[in-house]
Amino acid sequence: MTTSTGTPQEQLVQAAVREISHIATLPEVTTRIVDLVEDPRSTAQDLHRVVSVDPALCSRILRIVNSSFYGLPGQIGSVNRAIVLLGLNAVKNIAIAASLAKLFRGSEITPTFSARDLWVHSAGVAVASKVVADQIKIGLSDEAFLAGLIHDIGIMVELQLDRAKLVEVVNRVGADSAGVPANDMLAAEQAVYGATHPEFGAALCERWRFPQPLRFVAGFHHRPAELAVEHRTLPSLVYVADRLTEELKKGFRLDLPTLDFSEAVLETLKITPGKLDELRQAIVDPVKNAATLLS
Repeated sequence: MTTSTGTPQEQLVQAAVREISHIATLPEVTTRIVDLVEDPRSTAQDLHRVVSVDPALCSRILRIVNSSFYGLPGQIGSVNRAIVLLGLNAVKNIAIAASLAKLFRGSEITPTFSARDLWVHSAGVAVASKVVADQIKIGLSDEAFLAGLIHDIGIMVELQLDRAKLVEVVNRVGADSAGVPANDMLAAEQAVYGATHPEFGAALCERWRFPQPLRFVAGFHHRPAELAVEHRTLPSLVYVADRLTEELKKGFRLDLPTLDFSEAVLETLKITPGKLDELRQAIVDPVKNAATLLS
């Protein structure tokens, strides 16, 4: 249970998440899937029974399992078979992606920013995070995908909390025709909301009962080196995927005044300059189709 203890800023963030109850609760089917997958006793058949009540989700699972993103041989026509091939965690991520895709629908917020831009970016970072995790062989493919998908979820908290304030933040940040920001978004958020999207995002992940590593991603994807060493891997991976995705000009860029990479972050993941160039090439095709695949 979330309490009101903590600093005034922490209390402000918790109150904001409670106020937007219409997005602070995942859909029932998604919640059931998350709970089931986190139960070590669950089987693919258990998951199939839950998924089968949602035809749209079944369709989405089949589309993704048959996409080039997973590269599985042949066409899979059975949801049960798809669950077995993908694994329970991957199906959980698809269900969460389906829920978030609905949340990110909406009209233009300013001439330089829309919720759709943020979805394109988040989907791109999700698949880029998975590709990077696979390429550097750290064994976190499913966790990386979900981490990339939710890293900027705090911006949606801000939008739902007070749209006019988010417009003010975007105007303060400023952006050129390519979407490159002129000023620091985190500073603008602090001035307008009294907190930043990483703080809002971490609080929403807590309300959704996501594991602690995902809360760290939402809260520290801009500064993973500030975390204890044992908590840095997943936020560092998303930090890298975030920048690689924006090198491809995919969606939202306002919180990244520079696409330079922190040497400390690259060292955490043992990514050399040569490996970074390999990753740039590896993410191109998956990122290009990410938003359409996950919508």
